[in-house]
Amino acid sequence: MAGESTNDIITTIQPAVTLLGLGIGAALVSRACRLNPIVGYLVLGLGIAALGYREAFSGPVVATLAEAGVMFLLFNLGLHFSLGKIREEAGNIFGFGSLQMLIAGGGFAALFFAIGLPPAFAIIGGFAMGLSSTAVVIGLVRERNQEDCPVGRASQSILIFQDIAAIMLLVAAGALGSGGALGPALGMAGLKALAAFAVAVVFARYFTAPLFRLIARAGSSEVYTATALFIALAAGWATGVAGLSLTLGAFLGGMAVADSRYRIMVQTEIDAFRGLFLSFFFISVGLSIDTLILANNWMLAVAGAAALIALKCLLNVVAGLANRWSAPGSIQLGFLLGQGSEFALVIFALPTVAALVDPIEPRFLPILVTAIAISLAVTPLISNIGRRLAGKLRRGPADEKMAGDDAAVVIVGLGPSGRAVADALALNDIGYLAVESETQRFEIAQADGYHVHHAVAADPRSWDALGMVKREVVLVSTGNVQLTRELSPLVKERLPDVQRIISVRGSSEAQMLHDTGARVIDVTAPGGLEEVVAAVFGAIGAERTRKGGHDQAPAAAMQDAA
Repeated sequence: MAGESTNDIITTIQPAVTLLGLGIGAALVSRACRLNPIVGYLVLGLGIAALGYREAFSGPVVATLAEAGVMFLLFNLGLHFSLGKIREEAGNIFGFGSLQMLIAGGGFAALFFAIGLPPAFAIIGGFAMGLSSTAVVIGLVRERNQEDCPVGRASQSILIFQDIAAIMLLVAAGALGSGGALGPALGMAGLKALAAFAVAVVFARYFTAPLFRLIARAGSSEVYTATALFIALAAGWATGVAGLSLTLGAFLGGMAVADSRYRIMVQTEIDAFRGLFLSFFFISVGLSIDTLILANNWMLAVAGAAALIALKCLLNVVAGLANRWSAPGSIQLGFLLGQGSEFALVIFALPTVAALVDPIEPRFLPILVTAIAISLAVTPLISNIGRRLAGKLRRGPADEKMAGDDAAVVIVGLGPSGRAVADALALNDIGYLAVESETQRFEIAQADGYHVHHAVAADPRSWDALGMVKREVVLVSTGNVQLTRELSPLVKERLPDVQRIISVRGSSEAQMLHDTGARVIDVTAPGGLEEVVAAVFGAIGAERTRKGGHDQAPAAAMQDAA
């Protein structure tokens, strides 16, 4: 009997163990090819199905692990869903974010309706196509150090609203399974979701901190892990019992911890589980694709991916322009958000959603899922095209007035330290004038939304046009040490009242510039970048105090920047 029981266990877990090993290989290959692991998991599942082994991985263990992956994805999303952050960025989130979803999601919904798909699918599927990939976009934004630039902040705000919309779409998709008319079912699901949200807010305010304080005293990482797992799974179970989706509960469970001081610890403990279980979900999506349909329609899938990206980029650009963004900013943002979403894959994998369209056109979902996977894979390429296109657009005659004409600070060179200072000044509503001589860096900075002008600040002949005599602080962050050294005596002679700060990379560069009379800061030293920002704010405050000004904004801004 014991032997039979052992054999049963081995047979039950074998598919999960096999997929886990194959998933590790797919993730490694994806990273080597500089692709998102999601693409690797989808291709792996598709390959297994094409080889005829789909049935070997169709057991309940794999299905349960895939469902757990979606729950942990939503729980992790909830951990980043701080109510405080929503209040701070409410304008961008609910203004720009809702506009983007209305235009992009509404555009796809209209297209689906026009080609004869059922209205319920056109609405849910169309707005699912309006979503962008949080994982891919945030990764690109961080890789490019765009978190605090206008395009980066706007994209993050839009993604937050899209996450809210994704939750509502999951609720709507769940309501389809209740039978009857969609309107009443969706209304009841919405009321239940609102009640669940209220419970999560109460739990976050009154129970989260005491619970984790008690756990912290135990001093055991295992208890943290168990508690994080319990909150994610128990919250999903509770909403499932209430007739809502498990994923909504997982999201609310994460949100209940988001404003807690213990969030980082919980996120650290849960991340490994999220990545592990999520791989099972995306592999399962690949397994579910009908390979015969795809093999006979692969050209249609490629064309669908191209159409998806083109239409999504176009609709996003329209949304940016409707939000009164400049054409370069709208183009860059539109291309950055021009892919499909992992949440769309979650929605299209739901049986209730698939049942709406499969009887009408069985080829539609396999082709659409493949197109989304392709769009995820080519996102870095597409976003780079948008960034370069945006950078090449020049301001029209109406915009020729110098941005930052009355600003106290001039930033020469928008490298990492120049961008950090510009971001800090913008966040504190303090004007600046940035100057960049390198064409490519100028175009990228302009596309990213900085107040930058193409000029050679090292040439004294440009100083009159730049209005250097009325500036208070000059930050030099060109990275050209020799040019900076040659220019310093001229600045000191002609602009004696302007405070000068030079950012360098390395102690050797700092040594070369130590006798220039400017404050030289090595940004590669610990806290160096923060020191540059604080130095600029301090110089503004000192200069205005010397002139007898009473504006206290620079001092407050310096505290915020620090």
